[in-house]
Amino acid sequence: MNTIRKPYSVLTIAGFDGSGGAGIQADTKTISAHGCYATNVLTALPIQNTQGVKNIYEIPTEAIREQIQSILEDIYPDAIKIGMVHSVELVNIISEELKDYKNPIVYDPVMVATSGHRLIKKETIAACVEKLFPLATLITPNLDEASVLVNHKIDSTDLMISYGKKIMDLGCQNLLLKGGHLEQEEIVSYLFQKNQSVQSYTSQKIATKNTHGSGCSLSSAIASNLALGFPLSESVELAQKYIEQAILGSKDLTIGKGNGPLNHLFNPQKLKTYDIHN
Repeated sequence: MNTIRKPYSVLTIAGFDGSGGAGIQADTKTISAHGCYATNVLTALPIQNTQGVKNIYEIPTEAIREQIQSILEDIYPDAIKIGMVHSVELVNIISEELKDYKNPIVYDPVMVATSGHRLIKKETIAACVEKLFPLATLITPNLDEASVLVNHKIDSTDLMISYGKKIMDLGCQNLLLKGGHLEQEEIVSYLFQKNQSVQSYTSQKIATKNTHGSGCSLSSAIASNLALGFPLSESVELAQKYIEQAILGSKDLTIGKGNGPLNHLFNPQKLKTYDIHN
């Protein structure tokens, strides 16, 4: 019997960020910092820096399908993170290609820009709810995105609890409702799981403009922890602590002229592996 060593791998299906703060760049840094091996599927090519998005070039949808197939047949991931899905066609391709995937999937449903503008159309949101929500082990909307999903502004912890349950009814397996946009000193997020009590997570709100890509990084951190075998609630807790420390590690840095990134590599872990016998 031969024993081979394999790294824990995490695939991210997301867009590009040339400034290195969000998208697949943030995902790759986060996954690497957790000691996992990062693979990528590129879904869009935004032209952006720390000051904002200047343009977006589309990737041919069949190229996205082929990218997913190519990774799955060669470096089968221990977990997958999905970022912004900007078209119904792309929703269909991702759901088709991942329908038989058996490991955890974390879906960060990026729908609303920091400015408050919707980034994807209503029909795409409906397709995401119908096809990606049931597929995902966990979805991680912020309050703006959650408000779009329930068509009601969520701006308090009480509303987070009540509307979080309504989002679960849309077909989620599990939901992490992030409270970073609340006007209060601490950040409170809630984890909803079927047939379990709601869990809360609290972290400090750090005075800094360097939070670009924090949502991408959080979902990638959760996916990395799930790949490593941690239970969901612990994966979320560890990821929240990682993001807090990554923001603290960058709060006094100047990277670009706008909203800078996190310090993803404040405490990078060595590549972690496991044995397979064949």
